[in-house]
Amino acid sequence: MWKDNPITARLQIQWPIIQAGMAGGPTTVELVAAVSAAGGLGTLGAAYMSPGQIRDAIRAIRELTDKPFGINLFIPEPFDASQPVAAPVAKVMNEFREQLGIPADPVVTRYTEPFEEQMAVVVEEKVPVFSFTFGVLEQRWLEELKRLGTTVIGTATTVREAVALEASGVDMVTAQGSEAGGHRGSFLPDSPSNLVGTMALVPQIVDRVKIPVIAAGGIMDGRGIAAAFALGAGAVQLGTAFLTCGESGAHPEHKRAIREASDEGTVITRAFSGKSARGIENEFMRRLDPHDSELPPYPVQNALTRDIRSAAAKQGKGEYLSMWAGQAASLSREVSAGELVRQLVAETERVCRGMC
Repeated sequence: MWKDNPITARLQIQWPIIQAGMAGGPTTVELVAAVSAAGGLGTLGAAYMSPGQIRDAIRAIRELTDKPFGINLFIPEPFDASQPVAAPVAKVMNEFREQLGIPADPVVTRYTEPFEEQMAVVVEEKVPVFSFTFGVLEQRWLEELKRLGTTVIGTATTVREAVALEASGVDMVTAQGSEAGGHRGSFLPDSPSNLVGTMALVPQIVDRVKIPVIAAGGIMDGRGIAAAFALGAGAVQLGTAFLTCGESGAHPEHKRAIREASDEGTVITRAFSGKSARGIENEFMRRLDPHDSELPPYPVQNALTRDIRSAAAKQGKGEYLSMWAGQAASLSREVSAGELVRQLVAETERVCRGMC
């Protein structure tokens, strides 16, 4: 049966369905707990959370469910915040600020949360599952997590990245196809595009690594789940599918845009964060994408647009929000997270029976 495999056994979950760790607010404590309680694996996207917030969230999840769950963080990257913002980029962003009624040229002093302290909380709280993206986890942290029995999952967008992650010692690898919403998990600098589709990426990674592979990107229903297993995956990771659930913390405008999205409605952009990410196209992207080569890198651009995104959220203006979503967003549904897991399981079993 599709549900009985090394991943479900290792993670101690009923169904090989993982809710993606989407940072920035969508993965509320309630969403994570509901997915885990329904037999999948809920994941807290904690990259933008302070160490204290992560600890509080972990304990709140444990109050809601005794089932396994995961924490996802971003591997830190070197950056230089001292470079001035290019004039064309600053001009466009200040025009956005004027339209939102907030001050121009804000002074930014915080670019990322302290990764070392975030990791210390993950270790101290003995989190069951830890996943990461944007790189390879330092060996000292990997060894400490393994000593505690934590399952460690890396993110790859190419076969070479998957091979590098396996060599580093991770327990599993998520194969993130180009259809996936949100930030690309790419980390090898000599592969600039890394836009391999899920259908092509998963079987090639499965053939090259010995560790279990989790398929991600464009999977929204039982048809996609069954297809992923036919390609050799041992589990699936869904992000966009959970954004329209009742427990999701996604902004109402974000949820609306997902429900109304078309297959051609998402694009990959660096406008919001300085790192390639797939989201629903809006005015912010259209105005800044022509200046892509002049944008500050991540996390500088992400910090510079924080005030715009915050004001837009308060004012309900989706044209200035980073509304991340995958290419199959139109297949989303408005149900509770638990009900979505149950529907996904029923759909997958129907498809699998039809394939026998």
